Amino acid sequence: MPQNVETLLAHIRELQDSLQDELEQKRDKFRYRLDRGRIRFESRALARHRALKVTLLTFLRNPRPLFILTAPFIYGLIVPLVLLDLCVALYQAICFPVYGIAKVRRADHVVIDRHQLAYLNGLQKLNCVYCGYANGVIAWAREVASRTEQYWCPIKHARRVADPHTRYGRFVDFGDAEGFQQAQPTLREDLREGP
Repeated sequence: MPQNVETLLAHIRELQDSLQDELEQKRDKFRYRLDRGRIRFESRALARHRALKVTLLTFLRNPRPLFILTAPFIYGLIVPLVLLDLCVALYQAICFPVYGIAKVRRADHVVIDRHQLAYLNGLQKLNCVYCGYANGVIAWAREVASRTEQYWCPIKHARRVADPHTRYGRFVDFGDAEGFQQAQPTLREDLREGP
């Protein structure tokens, strides 16, 4: 892999780490901590959240009619999302051991915790659970797909990709036949260890 690509990927990882550090510092600002997977707010912060909560009746008092009409389309996606969730789990359980690819931890991607916020009413919490699940399943499926792509076809596209996955930068350049033959065994071996 060219040195410039390696340098850029290292810089991207540093920026991602910096972003995580910044998010960790927000815990102090908003007065919460993680305790065995549960979010624990300080009592003053929790009281403030409860005071700012918009009740369900107020929230539902004047919804725009189009919001109501689109709700079945939004929530109707739960069926294909659950099917995707099940299919990815099955695919990974069957195929990854055969290929020697480290499995992707679903819990690292499907994060559902915003329902613990006291300033959200019941419907807002339901919406947050739904969005956390939907985006998490899609992120998890994307990581499973990216590992599969790295195993079978780690070649960059000729055209620009709008939002390439994190593995894409290590793929072989489009048209580099010799590079593909040389890099594929190493890229496959890297998958045994996971991320």
